[in-house]
Amino acid sequence: SDYQQLSYNLNINLCQGGPLKSRSLLKDSYTPDVFQKATIDPRHWHGKTINELGRWFEKYFLAVNVQKAMKEKYG
Repeated sequence: SDYQQLSYNLNINLCQGGPLKSRSLLKDSYTPDVFQKATIDPRHWHGKTINELGRWFEKYFLAVNVQKAMKEKYG
């Protein structure tokens, strides 16, 4: 991911002599077939469908925006 690449580059620049390749404990802990068998179902995410998640986020951000507007208007 981008964060791992950024972390790796910072470590190389700040701490000279770092590892040539970054390693992941998760990838080292499991055999490659585990990752190949793992499939992600985009319609079912931790017991919630995408539509339910979308509605939840919509309500959440609406509440956040209302709070901001109330704070700006009434202090």
